[in-house]
Amino acid sequence: MRILGLDSSGLVASVAVVEARETEEVTIAEYTMNLKKTHSQTLLPMLDEVVRIIELDLDTIDAIAVAAGPGSFTGLRIGSATAKGLGLALRKPLIHVPTLAGLAYNLCGTDKIVCPIMDARRGQVYTGIYEFQGEELIILEDQMAVSIEELGERLCAYDREVIFLGDGVPVFANILVDSIMAGRKLSFAPAHMNRQRAASVASLGIRYYRAGRIETAAEHQPDYLRMSQAERERRERLGHD
Repeated sequence: MRILGLDSSGLVASVAVVEARETEEVTIAEYTMNLKKTHSQTLLPMLDEVVRIIELDLDTIDAIAVAAGPGSFTGLRIGSATAKGLGLALRKPLIHVPTLAGLAYNLCGTDKIVCPIMDARRGQVYTGIYEFQGEELIILEDQMAVSIEELGERLCAYDREVIFLGDGVPVFANILVDSIMAGRKLSFAPAHMNRQRAASVASLGIRYYRAGRIETAAEHQPDYLRMSQAERERRERLGHD
């Protein structure tokens, strides 16, 4: 089985091809960038480069796993449009991978509670709470948009060491250590594991595929969790009329 993974849900753009063989899973290629360029500039050229370098015939992939949100509204739309276009053109199914689950899968096998956090602005984080049983990702609390204080309260109820990752870490690390999680065991993922990776999206996608969790390109829709700024402003304007 060969899965193409795409992630443009946050600041990082990532493309990967992961293959499930009889005795192992192999990341054939992964191209990840964390630069201040729009994903509309980077995602398709990255995919083209991966295809060229490994001489990939896209017809040989079994499905396209895409980080489906939450995250950057623009990034999610670019990733969704790319996955849907490929799915339609290649007649391949899509695998809808929640962004926070894909991010948590970077730490597959850890015995700690895994808590990815993405800066959602407006005083909130996109987050979820997970653990692993072997290679199986267990959802303790599904992805949500909450304040960092509420997240701390939820985590403290588990009374276990927590490892954090994601672009919310540099924003909230100090307050987590100094006050919200003060006195509790916590750690932060190292640099090579602390941001979105399409290889993790594709690897988790393999498990979803085997469980029958696939959809057509036409069915796929991103999970925004919140209204966009434009939608909020429109609602506020209509409310004042």
